[in-house]
Amino acid sequence: MASRRTPVAADRSVPGLILKIGDYPLHHGGVGAIRSLGRLGVPMYAVTEDRWTPAALSRYLEAGFVWPTTGTEPAGELVEGLLRIGRRIGRPAVLLPTDEEAAVLIAEHAEALSGAFLFPPVERALPRRLASKQGLHELCVEHGVPTPAALFPASYEEIEKYASVAVFPVVAKNREAFERRLRPAVHGTTRIGGPGELLEMARSWGPTPGVILQEYLPREHAEDWIVHAYFDADSTPLAMFTGVKVRSWPPHAGMTANAYIVDNPELADMAARFIKQVGFTGIIDLDWRFDRRDGRYKLLDFNPRMGAQFRLFENEAGVDVVRAQHLDLTGRRVPEGEQLAGRRFVVENIDLPALLAYRRSGYTTPHAPERPSGTELAWAARDDIKPFFTMLARFVRPGLRHLWQLWRSRRRAAGAAQAEQVRKAHA
Repeated sequence: MASRRTPVAADRSVPGLILKIGDYPLHHGGVGAIRSLGRLGVPMYAVTEDRWTPAALSRYLEAGFVWPTTGTEPAGELVEGLLRIGRRIGRPAVLLPTDEEAAVLIAEHAEALSGAFLFPPVERALPRRLASKQGLHELCVEHGVPTPAALFPASYEEIEKYASVAVFPVVAKNREAFERRLRPAVHGTTRIGGPGELLEMARSWGPTPGVILQEYLPREHAEDWIVHAYFDADSTPLAMFTGVKVRSWPPHAGMTANAYIVDNPELADMAARFIKQVGFTGIIDLDWRFDRRDGRYKLLDFNPRMGAQFRLFENEAGVDVVRAQHLDLTGRRVPEGEQLAGRRFVVENIDLPALLAYRRSGYTTPHAPERPSGTELAWAARDDIKPFFTMLARFVRPGLRHLWQLWRSRRRAAGAAQAEQVRKAHA
């Protein structure tokens, strides 16, 4: 449901632009940002894949710019396309990237974009380094932030050596932003059950594997936490939120399907210190995993942009991270307030399969409240219903295809695990 709270009035003369790079039309985060600022009277614009995406049909969208991209285009081409959109808007707009590629593009071409757009003054190379799994790991080690052990293999031979000594399962992820579009090694976070499965996958990764092989934190000994925040030009948090992830899809490794706001001052303090140390400014979406075996929160992912589930988080003044950024960049005060503890966020199209999968596994989240204090739906909103029905119409085919791919990958993994057991039995 939409919030009925009215924060400090936004500057309605400054529009917002949702920027995405890549083909992912069913993105509820973009819809949420259009609604969040649109409900304040801010004119909203968005880059869309076509005229029939959920975002394109929101009542709060002033205009959509159909601009299909893949993320493989030269940076200069993307910058010029963005500047053309800026000229069509006709006045400086607050940029809201929804993916790492867009966040990196803005930071690395800030000088060219600064006349047409408003965005936080982040250090040029920092978003790319934070979005990089290797860069993030190095920064965590440098600043003493716990993070899972990881290997960044430079060759197949190094993977072979690792497979002979690693404790399985392990997790594989694409190493760099942009590389996941150009040469994706895996389709998202991938759990690998044994050395046979790893070596089989690695044969397709080429002579220089673009992956990170990361320690797996067992779900029976862990709990997933989220931190969303907006940091000003001095890396001071103007809006800070913590929550716990109840379900994700695919299970335990994918996008948030169900989550709650839960107060966690310790985690908020850890995140704020780390941001201050690295000097980041803007919106962040951090994924942490609490490891019950050693009692530490470990940073898994750093997204230097708004997260798809950002509308989970709101404070008593009605401020979320998108509103905080618009207020700050237009010279307005960001109202303070306690976060709405107990509030729930549900992504309708993926929470049902996630619920079924989690019930089979028996996994529970101890810190999740028994009952929500309120619920924010990702797609359905009484004041803006078209995106919900558009999502349903577009979800059926890719949803079934995704389930088929997930079934096939699990079948291959089971086959590899069985082959590994046979190999060990005859060793």
